Amino acid sequence: MTPDTIDIRYVAELARIALTDEEIERFSKELADLLGHVNALSELDTASVPATAQVVESRNVAREDTVRPCLDREVVLRAAPQRQGGFFRVPRIIAE
Repeated sequence: MTPDTIDIRYVAELARIALTDEEIERFSKELADLLGHVNALSELDTASVPATAQVVESRNVAREDTVRPCLDREVVLRAAPQRQGGFFRVPRIIAE
């Protein structure tokens, strides 16, 4: 695809962007430069390069799953603004 085949005015209209004539000229040149780089990349031999989904290695970091003592329920509920029995009471967020 060449920049000549892309109508910058039409694309701007689709995107509902008002562009001046100077901006259209500038974006046409930038698009031509960008497509030139893409064409240069397409000429590279990538047959021996494995496909990647991520450029930075991703690994799962997990801590040891050990049982630890939790906070005492009564101590925590004493700090609650409102409580109902053994639970926190919170404002209703769903309309009736």
